[in-house]
Amino acid sequence: MSPTRTQPWIAYGSLALSMALVGSYVALSKPLVAAFPVFLLAWLRFAIGALAMAHWLERPPHEAPTTPRVRRLLFLESFLGNFLFSVCMLFGMTMTTAVAAGVIMASLPAVVAVLSWAFLRERIECRTALGIALAAAGIALFSLHKSPGSVSPQSLWGNALVFAAVVCEASYVVIGKRLTEGLSPRRISAIINAWGLVLMTPFGLWTAWRFDFANVSLGLWTLLLFYGLAASVWTVWLWMQGLKSVPASRAGVFTIMLPISTASVGVGIMGETLSVTQWLAFALALGGLVLATTGNTEPTPSEAP
Repeated sequence: MSPTRTQPWIAYGSLALSMALVGSYVALSKPLVAAFPVFLLAWLRFAIGALAMAHWLERPPHEAPTTPRVRRLLFLESFLGNFLFSVCMLFGMTMTTAVAAGVIMASLPAVVAVLSWAFLRERIECRTALGIALAAAGIALFSLHKSPGSVSPQSLWGNALVFAAVVCEASYVVIGKRLTEGLSPRRISAIINAWGLVLMTPFGLWTAWRFDFANVSLGLWTLLLFYGLAASVWTVWLWMQGLKSVPASRAGVFTIMLPISTASVGVGIMGETLSVTQWLAFALALGGLVLATTGNTEPTPSEAP
């Protein structure tokens, strides 16, 4: 089979796995934010990533030096996709459920598509648009199916913070597309994590000063290690690897794996529940993903080398 036929599916697999991992650590952050202050948790995450990716920071011989514009984009990528995303998501998860967060984050494909059209001037294909519409239908169905008395002022604040994280993540996708045009996925991952560590260090040191680390169990330390590696290393590298050959608007459809994974962990591990109607909502969202990524696999102009 020709490379043009196989490469999109390899890229699709990277994008799907990246978002599934993001969804899993979003849900698993629930017990972590119960044990660690939010700023300390985010700081430790970036520190774990910095140790794991220190050797990725060096510029390869074949890579051109970064321009001032690229350096600004790298900072913005980290500020929105690492720093603000972590703060909004972690604080939001202290006030809402993993399932509710999954529902809200299912709006990611639509937000990414709008930003891709506005800032990258990408043409949204009919299949992609229809796939986004199916995902939106799933979100609407899920959101309308609420149990009486399930909404509280605290949960509304939590949901608002999670949606702010959605906007940050969508911006991360769009900026990342620009960055992959000149930098390797490994170096992008390492640099934006380093910026995240720099931005979070003052807050992390302030909270660490008063925190009793002796009360943290071995199980939580293990979960923290997974969270740090997944959030800072694996998911970023997989996403940037896939984004090299897929338009941002189409890649955005794969963010539907994030809420599906979040809700699945909430149900399977944390004991939360989904109704038949809510399962149907996720089925619609998955149908949108399949629709947007099947059919013509020839590269679009933005995918061409």
